[in-house]
Amino acid sequence: MTFSPLKDVEQLRQGWRWNGPRPRTWAPPAPGVPDRPSNIGWARAEPVRSLRWLVQRGLSMPFTRVMASPVIEGREWVQNLERPVILAANHVSHADTPLLLYALPDGVREQTVVAAAADYWYRRPWLGRAVALWLNTFPFSRTGSPQAVLHSSSLLLKSGWNLLIYPEGTRSPDGRLREFKPGIGFLAVETRTPVVPMHVQGSRRIMPKGRGYPLPAPARVRIGRPLTPARGEGSRAFAERIERAVQVLAEGRREPEVVGTWIERWRATGPRISLPP
Repeated sequence: MTFSPLKDVEQLRQGWRWNGPRPRTWAPPAPGVPDRPSNIGWARAEPVRSLRWLVQRGLSMPFTRVMASPVIEGREWVQNLERPVILAANHVSHADTPLLLYALPDGVREQTVVAAAADYWYRRPWLGRAVALWLNTFPFSRTGSPQAVLHSSSLLLKSGWNLLIYPEGTRSPDGRLREFKPGIGFLAVETRTPVVPMHVQGSRRIMPKGRGYPLPAPARVRIGRPLTPARGEGSRAFAERIERAVQVLAEGRREPEVVGTWIERWRATGPRISLPP
């Protein structure tokens, strides 16, 4: 089917109005400057926080327990946090986030914001609102300006919120750990925020990429000791160190620099956690 520009000219001569039908040969309307993505601040205000607590404790947590019977290792590292942290985990399934939140103590979970891909979860407004209510998400742009992402993330950290981030950027299609994006290191170095490595195992069996519904399967979540950027350590080098820590957790190795010694784990259960240098 072809469109004649002469008909569009005739339509303009007859008196076209801005709120009327657009000429067929014109490009679809679009804003000159894209709208700035929102941080979904309403999801972290009352009464939404109380409603999310009811949804998670009454529905999400029991459902996760029945579906996966998760085994949690290393929870002592996040039991008594003295400051906000970045939680960095592998990503293979949409079941990862409920499992990782399940592994956190109640107080930490209630103060955790989940970075959700803006181009995936927020394309449909109703879906973005649903995940913001249920999981306390905020739009995390995978293609936009790193300065904008850093600004919104640092504001949340300064406001006392922990950030759960998937440094791979997307779900792994085969379950193997993919290279971490340097953005996780950049955010941690610029804000001087400790990073807690986490690894979830079994979520791919529960809900693999491409399947829209979960099935029961056992899962395990391992949590490592907090990592902090060393003096003079660049963002890329720190991102690689975080990736190695998550890989150690994935393999179940008991390396002290990742899982800590027994005395360090015991001290971590005290009133205040002592972060390693």
